Amino acid sequence: MGGQGVERREILRYIGIASVAATFPGFHQWAFACAHHQESATAATDSGPYKPIFFSPQQFKMVEHLAEIIIPEDDTPGAKSAGVAEFIDFMVANKVPVSTSRDIRSTQDAIEAGSDAQRRFLSGLGWMNARGHSEFGREFMECTQEQQTSLLEALAYKVKFKPATESGRAFFQMMRDYTVVGYYTTKIGLESLGYPGLRTVWPKMPSCPHPNDPEHVHLREPANSSAATAIHKD
Repeated sequence: MGGQGVERREILRYIGIASVAATFPGFHQWAFACAHHQESATAATDSGPYKPIFFSPQQFKMVEHLAEIIIPEDDTPGAKSAGVAEFIDFMVANKVPVSTSRDIRSTQDAIEAGSDAQRRFLSGLGWMNARGHSEFGREFMECTQEQQTSLLEALAYKVKFKPATESGRAFFQMMRDYTVVGYYTTKIGLESLGYPGLRTVWPKMPSCPHPNDPEHVHLREPANSSAATAIHKD
């Protein structure tokens, strides 16, 4: 249900976003993949259970469940094992936008986009519960696996779109974007990528050197870069 491809520009944007969270000591599972953060990452996994700082415990469980549906465990660990819900909670709490239709050109733009993400997450989770009630007479987390799949497929796949689900589709897209960024910036997600060159290059990358351009709007493609060549290889 994730259906993600990962391009070089997106990888750089992911790194810039995830580096914001990399030094947070409260994570229990989520840890940034870059090698120079491994010491703090190990410390994070040794800490106690993660305590949500934005979502309620019930909302956090729902976010964790949705992330696992988007990137489930198969032959590699899924979003839950990677601690993606922790990443999402931290980012939303700190108003760090991951996906937005806004043209972010200043810190204020980013803060406003982050505030909008907070509202959209809360209303989106509420929408999911309301939809579960209208379709099956129960909240989303109380629905059966088949019922949950039916609800989400109507949001994820155009051929299954239903009338009056625009808000739910927008929320699910945002949820998917946050999940992808949170997953593919961890060691677990990195190792699951089918880009051998990227697995070699990424751990050597420093944290984002563009703090004033978090969306990398002005980033230029390096000329004749061996790293870029490796990243573009399948």
